[in-house]
Amino acid sequence: MKLEFGIFDHLDRNDLPLREYYEQRLKVIEAFDRSGFYAYHVAEHHFTPLGMAPSPSVFLSAIGQRTARLRFGTFVYALPVHHPLRVMEEICMLDHMSGGRLEIGFGRGSVPYEISYYGQNAQERQQIYAERLELIMKAFTVKKLDWKGKYDQFANVPMEMEPYQKPHPPLWYGAHSPDSAERAARKGLNIVTNDMPDNTRAIVERYRKIWGEVQSGAALPKMGMVRFIVVADTDDQALAIARRAYLRWRASFTYLSELNGTWPESPLRVENFDMLIKQGQAIAGSPETVRAFLGKQVEDSGANYIVGQFCFGDLSGEEMLRSVELFAAQVKPELQTAFKS
Repeated sequence: MKLEFGIFDHLDRNDLPLREYYEQRLKVIEAFDRSGFYAYHVAEHHFTPLGMAPSPSVFLSAIGQRTARLRFGTFVYALPVHHPLRVMEEICMLDHMSGGRLEIGFGRGSVPYEISYYGQNAQERQQIYAERLELIMKAFTVKKLDWKGKYDQFANVPMEMEPYQKPHPPLWYGAHSPDSAERAARKGLNIVTNDMPDNTRAIVERYRKIWGEVQSGAALPKMGMVRFIVVADTDDQALAIARRAYLRWRASFTYLSELNGTWPESPLRVENFDMLIKQGQAIAGSPETVRAFLGKQVEDSGANYIVGQFCFGDLSGEEMLRSVELFAAQVKPELQTAFKS
């Protein structure tokens, strides 16, 4: 099994002015590029400190110019708040401008309030997403587009743009159950999950089983698990950093729900970072500690793609860069050697 490593980033707010904030993050992304990570995946959120990339395409275009090898894309474009032809054209531009380094995920938008603030029907966001995904997939491959759907209608639209990668950039799907993993395997999609280890194992097992049945011996796509990761010289240093930064991230994560008098239904909203570690969704420690934690999870789950959430909360630029440096030098290569067969 070839094990690879990526990054997931909410791009959640810290205390820096936004101009400095973006520059800080781009410098860390340059470090991911130097360190041989496979891809950087950014979230899309609106009207919340959880996400400072409300236009993912704008931020991704900067990444394309600041990196040379790193692939990059979305987890996910929230299709209910996008004009489908506009986002299709942006994807094509990014794919060409990066020389074919784009990876794309589409979704319904995980936070209903964000969809409602845009004036869309949050209750129908799953149906809107499904229809627009089908529309965009068609638009990638035709010269003229005709479409009569419930939410969008187009007639005889000339498709001047097309992707650099054919028929389109690699697609990603967020799997949160074995059934959703099965759907992804049947469609040949890469998957990623941030669920706890037991569910991660069940998701990957179902995906591998169905892939083997329907994809005629083709090489497995990426089956990823997202984990918060902080690496420092000692366990105590890493834990102190992660405990502080998580509280800031958590405040951003719950912001819109609390504003609307509710509470997000997610195991990620636990009270402290130690509880995330206990749930198997995070690790902070020395390279040895992080390596042991992730190695056990890869062995247990069968995942072939570790997606680290290295940037969150009020982590400083120095803390993030040191974490990436230690991970790239002392965690990543040893895990890749251990799981190279």
